[in-house]
Amino acid sequence: MKAALFTIALFLPAQTESLKTGDHRRSLTWEGVERTYQIHIPPGYDPAKPTPLVLALHGASMDAPTMERFTGLSAKSDQAGFVVVYPNGTGPGQILLTWNSGAFPGPLTKRKVDDVGFLCKVLDDVANIVNVDNKRVFCTGLSNGGMMAYRLAAEQSERIAAVAAVAGTMVCDECKPRRPVPILHMHGTKDSLVPFEGTEKKLVKMRSVDETIQAWVKIDGCKAEPEVAELPASQDECKVTRKTYNSGKNGSEVVLYVIDGAGHVWPGRPSPGGFLGETTYNISANDLIWEFFQRHPMK
Repeated sequence: MKAALFTIALFLPAQTESLKTGDHRRSLTWEGVERTYQIHIPPGYDPAKPTPLVLALHGASMDAPTMERFTGLSAKSDQAGFVVVYPNGTGPGQILLTWNSGAFPGPLTKRKVDDVGFLCKVLDDVANIVNVDNKRVFCTGLSNGGMMAYRLAAEQSERIAAVAAVAGTMVCDECKPRRPVPILHMHGTKDSLVPFEGTEKKLVKMRSVDETIQAWVKIDGCKAEPEVAELPASQDECKVTRKTYNSGKNGSEVVLYVIDGAGHVWPGRPSPGGFLGETTYNISANDLIWEFFQRHPMK
């Protein structure tokens, strides 16, 4: 009996330490390079209870602290009780950080950094310090981070329960997840950095929002025709249309929020303006993403 108990213990997550409420910076070595991430522990976190976890991936030329400020996800974490992890990509001198999100031209392709492996290592490290609910590990991302979230869904569907991408389409060539992954996508029609219609320019090639959505509708086995709803525009003039492709395999669905007139922004949060374009307060990305994640634990 003792031998059997010892064998079982070998496969249980080893929590070597426990973090207190607040923000913490951690580092680990991946591919011979020191990589870092930021983790936010909400008030009321109970180490005795499995807790949902959200990976939040920054956009190109951003980093973990910038992603936290841009999205305000830590405040949502405090309200809802999930742990949020902000990993850092790589870049020259720890600035202009990016993710190797797949077949993306330029430096993102040439670097060949195994960011999928790194993010899995981050999840392993977090499991040593947080009682993570493995059925509720989610990923969201902005821009290049949204692209990376799609790649993570394609290659690590057994670890990521659901994905929410904001202003970032799928760019990886192959997408053959082992299980259907529920997908939420938000995109402004006036996004100049990741165009809604995609781009076929010589140096940059990105799928359109429609191509991305249709790829996942097919993968998840959802109905081809969406349920369409026009949402109230009570805060500003950006009209929001929600398209829900439901009845997917294992209860999966693909939900698209089209934000007419919005730019490269996180809905519900201020935009720095300029080339990023207008934001909208008619919807809250944080609220809608968390509601979506709550509906889609791992099955």
